Amino acid sequence: MKLKTKLAGAAAGMALLASAGSAVAEAHLDEITVAYFLEWPMPFQYAKVEGMYEDALGVDINWVSFDTGTAMSAAMASGDVQLAVSQGVPPFVVATSAGQDLQMLDVAVSYADNDNCVARSDLEIDASNAGDLAGKKAAVPLGTAAHYGFLRQMDHFGVDISTMEIVDMAPPDGAAAIAQGSVDLFCGWGGSLRRAKEYGNVLLTGDEKTELGILVFDVTSAPADFVAENPDLVSAFLGVTAEANAMWNSGENTDMMLPVIAQDAGMDEDATADTLSTFVFPDVDTQLSQAWLGGNATTFLKGVADVFVEAGSIDASLDTYEDNINTGPLQAAAEM
Repeated sequence: MKLKTKLAGAAAGMALLASAGSAVAEAHLDEITVAYFLEWPMPFQYAKVEGMYEDALGVDINWVSFDTGTAMSAAMASGDVQLAVSQGVPPFVVATSAGQDLQMLDVAVSYADNDNCVARSDLEIDASNAGDLAGKKAAVPLGTAAHYGFLRQMDHFGVDISTMEIVDMAPPDGAAAIAQGSVDLFCGWGGSLRRAKEYGNVLLTGDEKTELGILVFDVTSAPADFVAENPDLVSAFLGVTAEANAMWNSGENTDMMLPVIAQDAGMDEDATADTLSTFVFPDVDTQLSQAWLGGNATTFLKGVADVFVEAGSIDASLDTYEDNINTGPLQAAAEM
């Protein structure tokens, strides 16, 4: 198993790219590029389609979809992407542990039930006999939230991952693989998870994972130099996101927002509604509280990093990730 080699190599590449050219000059800000996921419906997509971000920021926005958060990190390191919406915490930790100077700016979404591992149905493996996964083949997108969840779940069930064949697959590829019977375990999220569940079963529910301390949430992230050079723009971006979340959370705009979000996510409305029902979009005050960015997030980042170190997936963790959380722009957005 070459987990450490793959993740360390990718992270080192990100760090080199970051040092070479991630800075974005103010003079070039007639356009910015923002990363997001398809089949991952969120309220911000209504604002995206309706041009609310452009109106607030005063620049054109090039929206680019990605398959994984690790790819988002690489794109930010190269300077091709300035902001990433809904990057998973584990890929953020992998990049920052390798020296990439990224900052966590808000809590994009919490989704314990929408990122999980699925065991193939014909194996008849569930929580009662999950030890039987030893020696099996797993499709896992390395360095992502799904990878962290996989490591924590296997540890919980006492499965020695060194006995497993772990294949680095983006969720769409992993879902296809479990459907074809070429892997025994799928780990991923969103539409890919829904498809994988047609051919298997989850080992732990979202609530059960949360009880074990397996938190699952995404963030809006950006290179630190971009944030430092463009604080007003970043605050305006976060403000629009918060506005869209508030519109959705009110329950008064569902009929208006749902079809727009579904179309932009590349999903039908029923699947979009089902997915959104498992998502939580914390308001700004909650995000800034001790439970999230105001305190616990720093501890959680360190915990994720240490799990990766123990699993041999990265070489070392930082002493603290405090400098990688920047609540200034979100606080400014709340005061706009």
